[in-house]
Amino acid sequence: MSFQGMLIIFIILSTLTIDFILNTTAELLNLANIKSNLPEEFSGYYNQDKYEKSQKYLKVCTKFGFITAGTDLLLFLLFWFCKGFALLDIWVRSWGWGFGTVSTGLAYMGILILLKGIISLPFSIYSTFVIEEQFGFNKTTPSLFIKDLIKSLLISTLLGFILMGAILAFLEYAGAWAWLICWGVSTLFILAVQYIVPTWIMPLFNKFTPLEEGDLKQAILSYASAIQFPVSNIFVMDGSKRSTKANAFFTGFGKNRRIALYDTLIKEHSTEELLAVIAHEMGHYKKKHIQKRMVTGILQMGFIFFLISIFISYQGLFDAFFMAEASIYAGLIFFSMLFSPIGMISSVVMQHFSRKDEYEADQFAVKTTGEKNSMISALKKLSVQNLSNLSPHPFYVFLNYSHPPVLERLKAIRQFVL
Repeated sequence: MSFQGMLIIFIILSTLTIDFILNTTAELLNLANIKSNLPEEFSGYYNQDKYEKSQKYLKVCTKFGFITAGTDLLLFLLFWFCKGFALLDIWVRSWGWGFGTVSTGLAYMGILILLKGIISLPFSIYSTFVIEEQFGFNKTTPSLFIKDLIKSLLISTLLGFILMGAILAFLEYAGAWAWLICWGVSTLFILAVQYIVPTWIMPLFNKFTPLEEGDLKQAILSYASAIQFPVSNIFVMDGSKRSTKANAFFTGFGKNRRIALYDTLIKEHSTEELLAVIAHEMGHYKKKHIQKRMVTGILQMGFIFFLISIFISYQGLFDAFFMAEASIYAGLIFFSMLFSPIGMISSVVMQHFSRKDEYEADQFAVKTTGEKNSMISALKKLSVQNLSNLSPHPFYVFLNYSHPPVLERLKAIRQFVL
């Protein structure tokens, strides 16, 4: 093997090892940081039994995460060093596709994704029907699980083949500026999906019923008008068909923009609390957090495509994975692994700014609604309903949390000046 190939192996193995050690350390610190006594802030919301249940849920999920991560890492290394990538390439090439390298590449990448899905399926089944069931969350039936799986597979296959087919074709035939074309095409695809998902894809999985006339709808519309946030689509989503966990979200742009409230959220919260949750979500839009994240993501994607144009034909990549023949499609997969150190750093940075955005959205909600108690009680109820960890370790938060820990959010809300 060439020196370049050995160097690539060293970089990827080092990254995998560091990532595994960091995440394992964070998980262990998170478990060690569990507090036996209920925080005074949650007195009257959590009773001691349910608080202990939330801690047990954390322990079970963490243990299951160790098993999942360890299995994924072991199987990946076995596949890699048993020359699985190379053998699969030889097999796919032997089919003799008449449409050239693009169809061969789609087949190669599709099989790898399918293999990963097959490996993760038992873990997903266990998580849904054993762990979530044990703690009273799961409402998904086996038939619904299978229907969701089939729909997800069909949709991801269709959209994936469209995007990856275009990227492979441009990288193969468009010459030196292919990376720029791929960046533009991917950007248009992402923007298009923002319109497609709310209208066509999400209704395939959940029923969205317009919020009925009443105090809640009037309160939302009045508030939206007061902050000059035009909205006409407010829906209730039947989240209870899959889980008792609660949430709310915005999706889409322009006329396709909609607010969706889980029916489980409406069931457990007052009108004032629900308005506080909606105000927080509207705060993300008014503070342009969504737009900033999208622009950042698009710029990052452009940088990645530029790097791809440099490394995609780098012989060391193919040597590291025992590939006899270089190809665009294999180069894309191997580059994603080589890029993982930068991806790890980028993820931590993005998590930091995401937590900052959450504080800003909380402050926006408090200032525009004119009171704090509804937001405070809403966050507490959500934490109890979802059995959230009230005392995550700071290092675990640093690596994994897109939202600040709930006790820190409550403290910040209390300190906001109206």
